[in-house]
Amino acid sequence: MKQYDCLIVGTGPAGLGAAFHLSDMRPDLSILLIDKSNMSTGGLRNDCKMNFSYPIGFPLEYWEREIAETMISQVSKYLKAQILGKHNISTYQRRAQKLGVELLEIKQSHLGTDGGHILIGKLIKNIRSRGVSIFLREIMEDINEHEHIIITDKQKLSYRKLIIAPGRKGFSFLQKIMDKLGIAYVDNLVDIGIRVETRVEHYPIVRDYYDPKFLFPDKVRTFCTNSNQAYVVKEKYHAKSGKDYFTLNGHAFSEKRNGNGLVNFAFLKTVGFTSPLASGQDYAEMLGQMVMLMGGDKPLMQRVGDFRLGKRSTTDSFSGDLYDFEPTLKGCTTGDISLAMPAKIMRDIWKSMKLLDTIIPGVMHPSTIMYCPEIKLYANKPRFLDSSFQAKKDIYLAGDGAGTSRGIIAAWASGIRAAEGILRDI
Repeated sequence: MKQYDCLIVGTGPAGLGAAFHLSDMRPDLSILLIDKSNMSTGGLRNDCKMNFSYPIGFPLEYWEREIAETMISQVSKYLKAQILGKHNISTYQRRAQKLGVELLEIKQSHLGTDGGHILIGKLIKNIRSRGVSIFLREIMEDINEHEHIIITDKQKLSYRKLIIAPGRKGFSFLQKIMDKLGIAYVDNLVDIGIRVETRVEHYPIVRDYYDPKFLFPDKVRTFCTNSNQAYVVKEKYHAKSGKDYFTLNGHAFSEKRNGNGLVNFAFLKTVGFTSPLASGQDYAEMLGQMVMLMGGDKPLMQRVGDFRLGKRSTTDSFSGDLYDFEPTLKGCTTGDISLAMPAKIMRDIWKSMKLLDTIIPGVMHPSTIMYCPEIKLYANKPRFLDSSFQAKKDIYLAGDGAGTSRGIIAAWASGIRAAEGILRDI
């Protein structure tokens, strides 16, 4: 059984960030990355939108501006992203301000799903050229912290230092490991909402600002805008109960592809459970499974025109006249999302949609589709021993699943911080 100086579980941005920094500073170290997938996962693989402005993606409880901006500069050297231009933003900002809405101005880059795959290939080739080992399609199943060993589905691996860096999809996996290690954590926050799909001419701001981020009252925000060759997808999650459920997401290809004239983005409301303290993950799973029950094991979709009239959408709602574009996600059930979405959440989202329609007239065109549900597990909040995200002696947690980040750039930065802690101690 070979021992590695640093073993990293997860080849997403956090894992890669740690591996690159360690190999830069100490090329003599033996480093191994493992991943259950056959390539890097997470935001790099899916749409590859990157935000280079604090505090986007940086949880305030862990990141001060000065530290985050220093890290952003370091991350930029690896990713060499081209920042997108913006136009006419002040017009939208003035409209928003009058309504008590904020439009954030963010430095962004967008490679698209196809461009993200190309970037991953370059990063993996680079990290391997440094002598870093990568084992793909290998799943961490257990850990023996006293002997510094992890057990995978294929072998046992020994480490001096361990970084566990799962993304949002590794939420439950990380909880299982933290329970085994006795690491205290809470997961009382969750984002619940819908994904909207409409024609670009109904949301023309994307011609000036690729991923506009609006902050509305009542903790509602827009998130993850996709345009050009844009499409809605469903992602399967496995609940603690053993039942699967779907949540929705949006992707887009790079500008090299011909566009389909559509745009999609999420409306999300942050829900926090404080008294009594409850699990946001458990709540999300129950909501996801209720939608599955109503949709016949599929997510739901409804036209804005039908929702406004208080009636469910049917197959006829998706053809002819005003309803002049086909949904990009075919595997959905037409229905009434108000029966699945809690009233307070849907009321706040609907109010925010009306505000957005005042800022950008057209987004609530009758043909606009609302897909339900979009759920973002807000991540675990482990109790860390230090600022390098060490949660147990010689064990570090990084990335979106560990709550140290929300997005590609911050995840990569959290990997660097974990690596810096290792370098001070190894």
